[in-house]
Amino acid sequence: MAEEQFKATRIVPWPVDSYPPWGFSIVAGLQHILTLFGATTLVPILFGQAMGMNPQQLGIFIATVYMVTGIGTLLQCDSRIGSGLPIVQGSSFSFIPAATAIFDNVKKGGGGVNEMMTALGSALVYGGIYELIVGYSGLIGLLKKVITPVVIGPTIMLIGFSLASVAVSTASSFWPVSIAGVILIFTFALIVKNSKINSFPVFIAIAILYLFALIGTLVKLFPEGHPMFVNLKAIAEAPWIVWPKPLRYGNVFKFDSFGFAAILAAYTSSMIESFGDYHSVSYASGLPDPTPEMISKGIGSEGLGCIISGILGGVGTTSYTENIGVIALTGIASRRVIRTGAVILIVFGFLWKVGTIIGTLPTPIIGAAYLSLFGLIGALGVQVFARADVTSTRNLMILGFAFLFGLGLPPVISQHPITIPGATWLANILNGILHTSMAVGGITAGILDNIIPGTEKERGIGVR
Repeated sequence: MAEEQFKATRIVPWPVDSYPPWGFSIVAGLQHILTLFGATTLVPILFGQAMGMNPQQLGIFIATVYMVTGIGTLLQCDSRIGSGLPIVQGSSFSFIPAATAIFDNVKKGGGGVNEMMTALGSALVYGGIYELIVGYSGLIGLLKKVITPVVIGPTIMLIGFSLASVAVSTASSFWPVSIAGVILIFTFALIVKNSKINSFPVFIAIAILYLFALIGTLVKLFPEGHPMFVNLKAIAEAPWIVWPKPLRYGNVFKFDSFGFAAILAAYTSSMIESFGDYHSVSYASGLPDPTPEMISKGIGSEGLGCIISGILGGVGTTSYTENIGVIALTGIASRRVIRTGAVILIVFGFLWKVGTIIGTLPTPIIGAAYLSLFGLIGALGVQVFARADVTSTRNLMILGFAFLFGLGLPPVISQHPITIPGATWLANILNGILHTSMAVGGITAGILDNIIPGTEKERGIGVR
């Protein structure tokens, strides 16, 4: 779609500045929450499993993620701090590769859950400062001709495809259920012709399989130790309320060069995605293109939200494309609706037991979601790359080399980390960057795309 098309407006029944009745706003706000619920829940579950959290620790983690997601959304909707656009914030898959690298690095030093959460929090805080500066300084506007679809495409592809081993190993804990889950997700998303079911295929599939696991646990079909066993004791013992506690796991203000370097690529990828999302949500809401000031404030507020998330013990957050689809479909663009949904998320953030229930999801069920979603993320990268000239040998060579290098180099660096005598900090930065597939592929594509001659049309500039 040509960029000029975003300058057109559409008539929506509930525009940005409208005030629907509170009952209507609550239902419409819940719709947005259900749309983001799957991914926003899956990201902390993946992090929690990677860290070895127990169900109650995971319950606190998930509840905290809901809370910081709601806070980030309120910041974004405030035109004094954020873009003022009706766009929801949620946990991002872009942060998974960087977080995995951070956890592995802490484990090598003998650290446990608290140390891993502290390292993640530190990376989020200092990465959030980076995003905040890039946003509020107006630097984000300079990215338009430097980071093109030729760069964004392989970067997003590597976010999904680099997690293939994680998806397969998780699903392999009990293949019958994982495969059944994939079949259910594909059925609800692509075969059943019902708009309500099509909107929540992952959520419905997980609910069905969790109910199966719960019944199987109660009738002793899945004894303790079985991958499908549900820890009912952990649910029963979990308190109902968890209070926000800054620095719950440790001092996140202690700078860690490895974690900061590892997460920079995730933040950069998140900013690029949000840049496009602001244009999309403006069009869906019947607004003209967002101004540079709106974009700058939007990115800055996302950085601020991530800083708060790091302090409270959450994950990285960003704008959610899925919720833009809800606005486009329903025409409900009211900020009151988005803010109402955000407040509901914050309330969920106090419910420890709800987070624990979600945290007891058996591994094979999570594996089904990973098999379905991680490949889709990678495929979205292909879609972005297609905005450039896919028949260009120049573009195909850049894509191929960046993708190959992004997959191949990090395992080598993991086994043979760089050492620089007298400059450990520099070695940590280099290892953090080169340990992450997304960073290696994105940097490689960025360098090649900007030094190898190519026309704007060939590079996909001005095409969305």
